[in-house]
Amino acid sequence: MHCPFCRHTDSRVVDSRTTDDGTAIRRRRQCSECGRRFTTLETTTISVIKRSGVTEPFDRQKIVNGVRKACQGRPVSEDDLAMLAQEVEETIRALGAAEIEAHEVGLAILAPLRRLDVVAYLRFASVYQAFDGLGDFEEAIDLLRRQQAEQSGQQTIPATVEPIGAARKRTGRRPRGKGLEGVSQPRLL
Repeated sequence: MHCPFCRHTDSRVVDSRTTDDGTAIRRRRQCSECGRRFTTLETTTISVIKRSGVTEPFDRQKIVNGVRKACQGRPVSEDDLAMLAQEVEETIRALGAAEIEAHEVGLAILAPLRRLDVVAYLRFASVYQAFDGLGDFEEAIDLLRRQQAEQSGQQTIPATVEPIGAARKRTGRRPRGKGLEGVSQPRLL
């Protein structure tokens, strides 16, 4: 560490303290050449490895920007997005890895986003879990329904999907009710 006053390379640590959030260490140093004191702040960095192989520092704001797109038109505030980004960063730091793949960061976003807003979760998951078609969405929705039922202590009857027009062929008339033709709505018991 160079002294900011005389540029000497040798200094000794006089005092060390962690910051309030525990993500950095503040050190008070004294230069052995000029005797003046200065403060340094040490933080750990996480590098994100992108698909192209390029490595860049982890940026919490990129999480907020990506999730903001999925939450567009949903009742999610900027504070909610900031809290989600902080939770994702804490999860990644808890892994103890200096480098993490960008895809893993996207997957780490899914659990807190599901708790925040299920529609935004489905939007985001469709990209990061590479949904190929409607079947992938149906599986994700069924999983969400099962998890919601488990949390509330109820059982669900899984949604059954008939091809459009199948109800008319079977009964000879149009199905009643709102929603898509031929799709039965799940009921909670």
